[in-house]
Amino acid sequence: MKITTSGIDVAKSVFQVHGVEERGNVVLRRQIRRSQLLLFFSKLGPCLMGVEACASSHYWARKLTALGHTVCLMAPQFVKPYRKNDKNDYNDAEAICEAVQRPNMRFVPVKSPQQQAELAVHRIRRRLVSERTALINQLRGLLGEYGLILAQGANHVRSNLPALLEECSDALPPLAMELFRDLYEELVQLEQRIGVYERRVERLYRGNPLCQRLGQVEGVGALTATAFVATVAHAAQFKNGRQCAAWLGLVPKQDSTGGKPRLLGISKRGDVYLRTLLVHGARSAMRHTPKRDDPKSRWVEQIRKRRGENIAAVALAAKHARILWALMVQGESSAPPATHSIEQTV
Repeated sequence: MKITTSGIDVAKSVFQVHGVEERGNVVLRRQIRRSQLLLFFSKLGPCLMGVEACASSHYWARKLTALGHTVCLMAPQFVKPYRKNDKNDYNDAEAICEAVQRPNMRFVPVKSPQQQAELAVHRIRRRLVSERTALINQLRGLLGEYGLILAQGANHVRSNLPALLEECSDALPPLAMELFRDLYEELVQLEQRIGVYERRVERLYRGNPLCQRLGQVEGVGALTATAFVATVAHAAQFKNGRQCAAWLGLVPKQDSTGGKPRLLGISKRGDVYLRTLLVHGARSAMRHTPKRDDPKSRWVEQIRKRRGENIAAVALAAKHARILWALMVQGESSAPPATHSIEQTV
């Protein structure tokens, strides 16, 4: 019988495949090794394939699409309700096959190799920034054991540490001086590596007119613009800007019943990195809103006075997400003027 729909549980080495024919009868249950997967599906006729959006799923989606199949990626939380009994590869593949056939299922757009490469630049830079933060915390903590205090912030530590060590060289043991100098050299190397990746982000920004258009929005710089374009990929997948903001986790979570709406904190769904950039960009923009009299600034200040600083920042980040979505979908050539387009380092 001809397989019309199949679900693939993606793994590192062994893949579980579940296939059904037109009437929904199961005609395929099989484990396939990684090296045999493409050969196996190249011998099948074109069919609808469901895959959970996870590690390497975009790669397999591109490969299977090239073989003539229709591949749909789905978020794991949308597949879970269709799984019967305990979690295992067989039940997961069956649930994926069932979920991909639902007419109201939401699918994840397949990213291109270039988009994944651009996101990799952001991921590596983020890891280096985390390593720098951990190194600075350790350095300040060890200095504190000798009564030496440095102000917080990478710039303060980098600029003031050499003079502090020189001033206190007689009071510190020789071994401690060696360790602190080693940590300072490591910090300088990390700063240089972070600078390399920030320049790569800047090149991506300058080479993409869409990113430059998004960068005109206040609170959005090269980091946020390039990350937004690479992550969202196809903005038309969202019906409106609010849906895009909800996908990023910038709208309240609901616990409503009986016609009584009950809103909680923000859902925090979606990409944590992109949401963090938008919120920090909103905080940067809010430093200037008290001095302005435009409608958006007045709106932000009203929320700030009524609900506080944090809720106002998230609300402004959600508004910026809607604006960025509109710029991507509508292809507008202009954006709200940005007197300050400042981004804090995340």
